[in-house]
Amino acid sequence: MEQAMPIRRARRTVGFDAGRHHRAKIGFVLLAMEQTIESDMFRLAPAGVGLHFMRAPMANRISVETLAAMASGIGDAAALLLPDGDLDVACYACTSGSVVIGEARVFDQLRRGVPRAKPTSLITGVLRALKTLDARRIVVATPYLDEVNAIERDYMGAAGFDILDIEGLNIESDADMVRVKPDYIFDFAKSLDRPEADAIFISCGALRSIEIVDRLEQAAGKPVVASNQAMMWDCLRLAGVRDQIKGYGKLLQSC
Repeated sequence: MEQAMPIRRARRTVGFDAGRHHRAKIGFVLLAMEQTIESDMFRLAPAGVGLHFMRAPMANRISVETLAAMASGIGDAAALLLPDGDLDVACYACTSGSVVIGEARVFDQLRRGVPRAKPTSLITGVLRALKTLDARRIVVATPYLDEVNAIERDYMGAAGFDILDIEGLNIESDADMVRVKPDYIFDFAKSLDRPEADAIFISCGALRSIEIVDRLEQAAGKPVVASNQAMMWDCLRLAGVRDQIKGYGKLLQSC
């Protein structure tokens, strides 16, 4: 019987570098049924920025009741974002959920799950983006039910914005929101614009709005903020990344 060859321990100095995601690591807590945000974030992320995702339980129905019910799941999901890793920013990636649950409670949940990361939410990014653009009078296009729109209108009003108009498509299923054609989003948002509006806000991470932001800005002659565009901008700035990204509106290109 042949004797097994002894395993040799190599005497080597291993070469390490800062890794593929050396500039920043950003974590996102998504709704369980989300289908748009991940691909949008990868599309917008600069080289050297790592993206990490977890999903929180939720029924495939966007209403005040279902959004409010998912609050505790945010912290549970956040705890699984790059465990023991060096996450820079943690974001709750839902516009309507952010306004229904409230930023303070969302931040508490994110800190519970990822104590060392900077917490933010999708509505936080939107509000910061509008302030950076010096936009106070806003028209808002959403896919939501009227009950969700009413909360979003009041939430943004309390944050100091004058909501000139907010209109939703009364879509309840997230699976339908992801299927709204970008050209339809363009026409719908443009129809709400008015001369006195400082900016157009297209609300909802499920909508494929980043595809038409640049075109809508050119047509309307004013800034356009879309949920996923604003979320990436906010997360990058919190992580100290200030790259200018062309093709997705003034916010990412020059702010």
